[in-house]
Amino acid sequence: MKYLLRIIFIFTCLLYGASVFSQALDTEYSEGVAYISGGVGDEESTAILSEAKRWPLMLELSQIENGRGIWIFGATVKLVNSSQKVVFNAQANGPYMLINIEPGEYSLQASYQGVEQKRAISLKAGQSQKLSIFWK
Repeated sequence: MKYLLRIIFIFTCLLYGASVFSQALDTEYSEGVAYISGGVGDEESTAILSEAKRWPLMLELSQIENGRGIWIFGATVKLVNSSQKVVFNAQANGPYMLINIEPGEYSLQASYQGVEQKRAISLKAGQSQKLSIFWK
């Protein structure tokens, strides 16, 4: 009987953990490109960081305040391809954004509180890239 109760307990924990994990990682789409945005709270941050290596691009968004990095949310992120077409345009729901974009050359335009930053990025097939963007 103790063995059966132990199995039920373990199964319940796994089921609950999978439920929390899947809720923390809601996939959204912009211009047909899948992305996950968030990272507010420890569980959500842990879930996103554990998934990061499976996504071609991870953005880490923060603001420098009093010499320290403070996580932000609400930044607008655009990716423009080499043909000058916007292929991704979304607002970050937290300090992390995972983007499932095809390999290639892109111009990233990120805007937060009226301040825009631009970066050129090159994504290679089979590789994951992390890009940290800081606002002052």
